[in-house]
Amino acid sequence: MTMTEDSAPTGEASGRRTELAAFLRSRRERITPADVGMPPGIRRRTPGLRREEVAQLAGVGITWYTWLEQGRPINVSVQVLDSVARTLRLDATERGHLHRLAGVPEIAPADGDQILEPEIQQILDSIPVPAVVFNTRYDVLAWNRPYQLMWPRFIERGELNLLCEVFLVPPCCNTMENRESELPALVATFRAAYARHLKEPAWTDLVRRLSAASPEFAVLWAAQDVALPVTREFRVYANPAVGQVVYRCTTLAVTATPETYINVYTPADDVSRERVEWLLAHPDAIPAPSHTH
Repeated sequence: MTMTEDSAPTGEASGRRTELAAFLRSRRERITPADVGMPPGIRRRTPGLRREEVAQLAGVGITWYTWLEQGRPINVSVQVLDSVARTLRLDATERGHLHRLAGVPEIAPADGDQILEPEIQQILDSIPVPAVVFNTRYDVLAWNRPYQLMWPRFIERGELNLLCEVFLVPPCCNTMENRESELPALVATFRAAYARHLKEPAWTDLVRRLSAASPEFAVLWAAQDVALPVTREFRVYANPAVGQVVYRCTTLAVTATPETYINVYTPADDVSRERVEWLLAHPDAIPAPSHTH
């Protein structure tokens, strides 16, 4: 934390700081002294806490907090901003909003926070084509019946991580046919998310494991490419029951659970659509090879 002001803000930064000032003021005014164990005092001219009281409770300087609430262009650290957030009793959504207005990177939620609401499974079950919920580490959190019928061994194997499936299962036994385009995209989106989890063992251990076991992953990881999930029109897989099936993969964010999204696999052409419909109508006709994505 520093009392030194930044250079003159841009129009966008100025707008964010105006919103930040109003947001902090509104959150401060909704908390009474009694809420934080302070005596009410006499002749209070504010409906909630005073600025100096927030500063005292958060362990920051009064002048610094006043400048922050005034929208002055000062430097803000994650730790100090989180102390203010705790003092103002902000929930997770409000805390994220505070970080964005202050121009401070958010700390990604721990994996234990990735709890899906029951409605997500209902949504998945209502989708007539394969659909699955991933987190940004590509752990599988939920899926529908068409997804399980398309790739039964992936679900049955128990290690529900897409990166492990596509890199650790030999290509000869994996049904992904367009690896040359899909694998770089998977690693690039994974790396973009990895930047928010640099010190988390679940992430670093996965990178070490994949790098050691898969030269293919190691090369792609070393390329340092980053990307966001996008709709890919020709995500190609082969199913041994009917031959090749071409999907269009669309990614939809699950906003209620941070860093979580739904992948929906829509048949990309009439032939693929007919093959998928036939497979879903004849689940017993789907062979169960030793490895299936």
